[in-house]
Amino acid sequence: MTNLKEAASAYIPAKMKNVAELSSIDVSLELKDGEGIDDAGKLYKYKYFEVDGEKYRVPSVVLGQLKDIIEVKPDLKTVKVKKSGQGKEGTRYTTIQLS
Repeated sequence: MTNLKEAASAYIPAKMKNVAELSSIDVSLELKDGEGIDDAGKLYKYKYFEVDGEKYRVPSVVLGQLKDIIEVKPDLKTVKVKKSGQGKEGTRYTTIQLS
């Protein structure tokens, strides 16, 4: 049995992953709606999907880029998302068509 101190020391808070953490993404994955509270206590909405029991957030800019790719390649199956920068204003995403 574990005591409170041991449990607290081993505790890792649940954190949603980002779509850019995956090496490839199947574009047929089911997208879900989620809600969260930011550091300022303000409610926000986001899109995410699940892979192997992990949730991955999909930024709206990635959805827009994916829309542009699908217009050119309607039979698109997989993409890769690259992330650069940090912070809410400094993060940039690039969506790359794989197959």
